[in-house]
Amino acid sequence: MGCGRVGSTVATRLAHEGHEVTVIDNEPYSFRRLPTDFVGRKLVGSGVDDHVLESAGVRGADAFLALTQGDNRNLLAAQMARHLFSVATVVARVYDPFRGEIFAHLGLRTFSPTNIGADLAYEALFKE
Repeated sequence: MGCGRVGSTVATRLAHEGHEVTVIDNEPYSFRRLPTDFVGRKLVGSGVDDHVLESAGVRGADAFLALTQGDNRNLLAAQMARHLFSVATVVARVYDPFRGEIFAHLGLRTFSPTNIGADLAYEALFKE
């Protein structure tokens, strides 16, 4: 879910590796980030709508990634994928590191660009 810079890059990589990929985004213009040879499905809609998730095939999915700009949308969609549709591997981007930790305890895999960026900035200070 989410066809921004991160979502489109991950979707493209997975598709090129031979995985069956469906990208959900509520803005059709976002799909322009996918390469012209993208073989996955593109689905316009909200990833927090259970009918959209069902249409995307989430019920039979091995994994679900929530990669929009909004923590609330990512966490809600990830929880839906995990608990309503029993997706085994669910990953959510969460900008707020504290919230990410809380939801990790609920069975979601989370990562925080805030923490990653802070670590990179700190390490860059000491590079020679």
